[in-house]
Amino acid sequence: MGDNLDKDSGLFDKQMEDELKNIKQYCIETGLDPWHGPKRQGFFRYFVVRKSFKTNELLCNLVTTSPELDKFNLEKFANFLKDIFGERLAGLLHTINDETGDRTIATSGSIDLVYGKDKIVEELLGLDFEISMKSFFQTNPKCAEKLYNKVVEYVLEDKSKVDNTVVMDLFCGTGTIGQIVASKSENAKIVGVDIVASAIEDAKKNAKRNNINGVQFYAADVGKFLIAHPEYQNKIKTIILDPSRAGIAPKTLQKIINLKADRMVYVSCNPATQARDTELLSAAGYFMKKISLVDQFPHTAHIETVVLFEK
Repeated sequence: MGDNLDKDSGLFDKQMEDELKNIKQYCIETGLDPWHGPKRQGFFRYFVVRKSFKTNELLCNLVTTSPELDKFNLEKFANFLKDIFGERLAGLLHTINDETGDRTIATSGSIDLVYGKDKIVEELLGLDFEISMKSFFQTNPKCAEKLYNKVVEYVLEDKSKVDNTVVMDLFCGTGTIGQIVASKSENAKIVGVDIVASAIEDAKKNAKRNNINGVQFYAADVGKFLIAHPEYQNKIKTIILDPSRAGIAPKTLQKIINLKADRMVYVSCNPATQARDTELLSAAGYFMKKISLVDQFPHTAHIETVVLFEK
C-alpha cells in the first residue's frame, strides 16, 4: 500500500490516499496476514483503485487468496468503504488469486461484484468510455488526451489514407483511439482487435454510447486474427498499433507487415521494445517520418512514444 501512508502523493486522489492508512489498519485488525511472495502464503494481496476524473467516482478491487476467505466479511468491508467515501464509491469487486505469480488478476481466479457497479465512465476528447477493472485504460486521463491528440494528428495527417478506407486499430484495448479517429474522419471503417474479451465488450458499448458508426471490434489474438482474415491484405492504408510493454511478437509483426499498409502509427509505453520492432519495420521498407514523446507519467522514468512510419 505504499511506503508512506501519512501523506498523499498528489498524483492520484487525495481522499483515497489519505484513507489508505485506515484501510490498512482495518485489514490488520482482521488478524489475516498480507501476502508474502517468497513464502507463498497470506491472505491480502492487492487493493486496486480506478478513478473517473469525469464523475469523481472510485471503483475498488480487493484481491485476496481463498483459504481464509470465510474469516473475512466482504459486505462489512464494503460498508466500511461506503462510510468513508459515500457516493464516490462506485463499486467494490473481490478477486480471488491463488496463483504464485505477481499478477493482480489471476488467469484461473474469479472476480465478483460485492457492492455497486463494476464499471466507471471516463471522458477523453469529448467521448465517454466505460471502463471495467480488467480493461486497459490510461491511468492519467489528462495526459492521455495529449497522447491521443498526437496519435490522431499523425493518423489524420494524410486523410486520403483514412477517409473512405479501412483503418486497423490493433491491440486496441477499449477502442479509444479508433473511436476518436472515427469521430474525426469521413466514412472510415475502423477494425479494432484485442485479445482481452472484456475490453472488446467495453469497446462495443462505448461505440454505442458515443453514437459512433463504422467501427467493428474483435476479441482475438492479433496474429491469429490476421491469419483468419486474409481479405485485409493489400486493402489497408493506415494501421494503428498500441501494444503492451512487451511490444509486438516478431511473428505477429511480420503478419502486420504482410498487410502492406502505406503507413503505421505506433504508440508505445516502452521505447526499448519499440526500438526492437523498428528494426523489423525498417527492414520491411518503412521509415520513421515523425516521433513524439509524451510525459504520460510525470516524475517517473516512464515515457510514451508515438511514431509515424511510412513507406
